[in-house]
Amino acid sequence: MTHDIQIIGGGLAGSEAAWQLAKRGFKVRLSEMRGSGEMTPAHQTDGLAELVCSNSFRSDDDEKNAVGLLHHEMRRLDSLIMQAGEVARVPAGSAMAVDRDLFSAEVQRALEEHPNITIVRERVDTLPDNGPAIVATGPLTAASLAQSIVGATGQERLAFFDAIAPIIHRDSIDMDVCWVQSRWDKTTSASNPEGDYINCPLTREQYITFHQGLMDGEKTEFREWEENTPYFDGCMPIEVMASRGVETLRYGPMKGVGLDNPYDTSEEFPQGKWPYAVVQLRQDNKLGTLWNMVGFQTKLKYGAQVELFRTIPGLENAEFARLGGLHRNTFLNSPVVLDRQLRLKGNERIRFAGQITGCEGYVESSAIGLMAGMMAAAELAGGDWSAPPRTTALGALLSHITGDADAATYQPMNVNFGLFPPLQEVRKKQRKEAYTLRAKADMGSWLAETEVVPA
Repeated sequence: MTHDIQIIGGGLAGSEAAWQLAKRGFKVRLSEMRGSGEMTPAHQTDGLAELVCSNSFRSDDDEKNAVGLLHHEMRRLDSLIMQAGEVARVPAGSAMAVDRDLFSAEVQRALEEHPNITIVRERVDTLPDNGPAIVATGPLTAASLAQSIVGATGQERLAFFDAIAPIIHRDSIDMDVCWVQSRWDKTTSASNPEGDYINCPLTREQYITFHQGLMDGEKTEFREWEENTPYFDGCMPIEVMASRGVETLRYGPMKGVGLDNPYDTSEEFPQGKWPYAVVQLRQDNKLGTLWNMVGFQTKLKYGAQVELFRTIPGLENAEFARLGGLHRNTFLNSPVVLDRQLRLKGNERIRFAGQITGCEGYVESSAIGLMAGMMAAAELAGGDWSAPPRTTALGALLSHITGDADAATYQPMNVNFGLFPPLQEVRKKQRKEAYTLRAKADMGSWLAETEVVPA
């Protein structure tokens, strides 16, 4: 099959872009390195849209949360990633979490079955020298292609460290010590009846000992070229957070507020009161057999992880399906090198999409892939594509990437209401809801007026 456009990278953004183009009638060659004998430092399979870090798409609340609003807008645009997420959804309170293997399989099935998509397992070493293309190779872009991109942009690559949390087998957790509950007992229609998190409680003494263990544990050694690379706050290793102060974790991933320990009858912590600190685990697969340690991204060496994490009450006999890890992410200085249509300045045949543009998060990456696919479809059809208003989640994220951000300090960014045009006249307590109401109205108007190539 000849193709109208090549997409390089079969992750979340590349898969979404391929879907948006194919369903508009354009033939897509989707090139994915994994499966050709090559692998990245973080992936474990050759499945398309594999999730390598958390299994959560974060909040699904589209009334007061920016990422939930982004979910809403993507669903309105027939997002493949959101469709597959619903199929693979697992209980996670008000968040949207998925069985990562089922999710990847569902995305791959949809793309393989589409007659306009050809998936080719191949490593692409240089930017294509003819025809339109979307580069969606993500933060783990192979060195040869990354060097080609550096040459084309004339910019140094920026980089940051990203960390992965461990995953534990459910049947190795001691439920005579741990209990299931969502914080403040908040649940949704997708929740387990009793709650969505396994909670492992720590007393003050246990917490202080654990904190010291994080400080003393053997860490991954940096290569010389990694010494000045910063961490991204959204995936900060837990020991880096711990280094900021002994109480930091108790106000972060190990906070015990809103969680009532049914087993604790001590004088210090009477039954029904919150533990001093807690380690939470979230369901990672549909079967409920695997659970990940929430907020426990780590750069501890494997042996140190097993030794320390088995000191957590209830995890003394924990069996790990995957230990945590650390990898280096790369991204473009997009406000400098990309135009408002995500095209490479000086070579408008080439678009970029996903995390390589400097967005952070599964949903954000998918959203940029979705828009890149729509932009390319409009261009292939001989039309113009008008971006969603900046008052929408899609428009705010796109504007940040393609020019609103300060190029001198550009860093990966999750979608948040700080990217939206302000509503200072609205009271602060009502502002989030006002942002979402405005966004939904403006999104509806944009959809009615600007869809150049019908799906």
